[in-house]
Amino acid sequence: MGLFGRKNNESATATATLPVDPALAALSGDYTIDPAHSSIGFTVRHAMVTNVRGSFAEHEGALKLDGSNPAASTASIDVKIASIDTGIGDRDGHLRSGDFFDAEQFPLMSFRSTEAAQLGGDKYRITGDLTIKDVTKPLSIDLEFNGTATDVYGNERVGFEGSAEILRSEWGLTWNAALETGGVMVSDKVKLNFDISAIKNAA
Repeated sequence: MGLFGRKNNESATATATLPVDPALAALSGDYTIDPAHSSIGFTVRHAMVTNVRGSFAEHEGALKLDGSNPAASTASIDVKIASIDTGIGDRDGHLRSGDFFDAEQFPLMSFRSTEAAQLGGDKYRITGDLTIKDVTKPLSIDLEFNGTATDVYGNERVGFEGSAEILRSEWGLTWNAALETGGVMVSDKVKLNFDISAIKNAA
């Protein structure tokens, strides 16, 4: 079942005449991301030989799903930089410092969608603007729609998981250290991971 419109060369008029899937239309509405059942994480190569994984414990966001015009669906999220957690306190402190995120001056990382497309089946790509340290650049996130459910409290939920890769230097995250054996301490490439559960707002 598609949530976002597939990009193609058909005219907007032709697209508008396509029948609306009743199950898709039923998903229309505003959703709030549930931080207790969602995660936003990252993986980065360390010292050229291993990976460091971390996450941001505090974030909030919203989805707007439009079943009658799926391409109009949107997503937004704000992440509190100070909530970064890699499991090592000293490393987390360094990441919050001016060498990296400078969390005191730039407390939030944000994403605002600008476009969405279905890639086939339950796979999608959402494109938008990612802002880190007041630098805004486009980012595309590949997502898989995990379906819908009504939880034990009667909340209507939708779920997505996905990933994207960025070069941190493009957002001003340039700190590094050279290794005696060659290479650098921290890779420029960072993989972002998303596991999102969102609750439909009451009408």
